[in-house]
Amino acid sequence: MFLGDDGITSFIHRFIPSTTGNSSRTLLLLHGTGGNENDLLDLGRLLDPDAALLSPRGKVLENGMPRYFRRLAEGIFDIADLTRRTYELSDFVEAASIAYAFDPKQVVAVGFSNGANIAGSMLLLRPRTLSAAALLHPMVPFIPDTLPDLRNKPVFIGAVLADPLVPISETEQLVQLLQSAGASVSLHQHSGGHVISHEEVREARDWLKQLA
Repeated sequence: MFLGDDGITSFIHRFIPSTTGNSSRTLLLLHGTGGNENDLLDLGRLLDPDAALLSPRGKVLENGMPRYFRRLAEGIFDIADLTRRTYELSDFVEAASIAYAFDPKQVVAVGFSNGANIAGSMLLLRPRTLSAAALLHPMVPFIPDTLPDLRNKPVFIGAVLADPLVPISETEQLVQLLQSAGASVSLHQHSGGHVISHEEVREARDWLKQLA
């Protein structure tokens, strides 16, 4: 599905409205490298059975695998491209809120790996787009010259103590960065690899239930 090109660049995406009408929340589902718009739909339903789901496919291809922004090497991001893609994705979310008539003030990002990284970038560059974010195995997207005001922005971070792609020092730096900007950060660490675990899903679901 595409949104019409009315001032923003279209994304291939899925939108699933709330099946119960009992929630005004929309989960913005952001997949990892090589994923697509279908990858996190089941996760979204597990996290919040009542929420609407908006799931765009990353537009950057790396060896044929979709991502949300370019990287120069493993763990080294193309900051100029990340910045541009962050604004592009934020504009898409705002346009989608009009097209699908969901509340733009109740969008919670749920991102894994590359998706978590661009969600983190959205918090730093366009915080108004998100009411909260669940970042699963994120890295520090970049260090801004000026910190945004992230007061009243709850953030869940799921991390692995021995993640082969994300050092624990990277996780700690991200927590400090977001807290310095005023965010309320809930860090959950566990054993395992660079995958979403059942434990992580349970913790993120409990965190979401506590949000207003």
